[in-house]
Amino acid sequence: MTKIVTLIPAYNEEKRIAKTVGALKKISSIMRIVVVDDGSSDATAKKADEAGAEVIRLEKNLGKGGALNEALKGLDYDVLLLIDGDLGESAIEAGKLLGPVLEGRADMTIADFPKPSTKGGFGLVKGTARWGIKRLTKVQMDEPLSGQRAIRRDVIENISKFGDGFGVEVGITIDTLRKGFKVKEVPTSMSHAETGRNARGFIHRGRQFCDVLRIILNRLR
Repeated sequence: MTKIVTLIPAYNEEKRIAKTVGALKKISSIMRIVVVDDGSSDATAKKADEAGAEVIRLEKNLGKGGALNEALKGLDYDVLLLIDGDLGESAIEAGKLLGPVLEGRADMTIADFPKPSTKGGFGLVKGTARWGIKRLTKVQMDEPLSGQRAIRRDVIENISKFGDGFGVEVGITIDTLRKGFKVKEVPTSMSHAETGRNARGFIHRGRQFCDVLRIILNRLR
């Protein structure tokens, strides 16, 4: 039987983590659900544990890539399902990512989200990510920033480790494509806790832009 393990890196997601875990528990093919509490200051770990997930608690905030790298140490799996903690009930859609990987039609799948109901940024981060991936791999991606992915173990072993900061997904995509693996985007109806056009949202996207650009420039060298 294929060992499918879900990893959920989470930082201060106490409001939605239980619903996310609950939705994933409905996907029968998933063997383990592991929440990596990335140094949260709220009740993320407690809520995840109560919902039935295994919890790895990190004392310090390492960022998404660092949290994933810690969780992967000694982890036994064949397919890794990466899911964000804020998907809530829409996490049930993660099941759609597994089919192409299990059937050999893709080595990594990426969730394609519907258009958000709330306008966020102005597309600069996503546009930069698309440009960088196309420039480095000749492949056009619709959802270059999506963190919802199903990935075969041999892919992860070939790309060494996850990068730091908000550029994790872009780095994974570039490295996977450059290694010659098959990547497929899968339409879903997933939804995040959306950030709007406010100070908090713009600060987040500013950091994201810097990290994405750094990842791209590092790989252009």
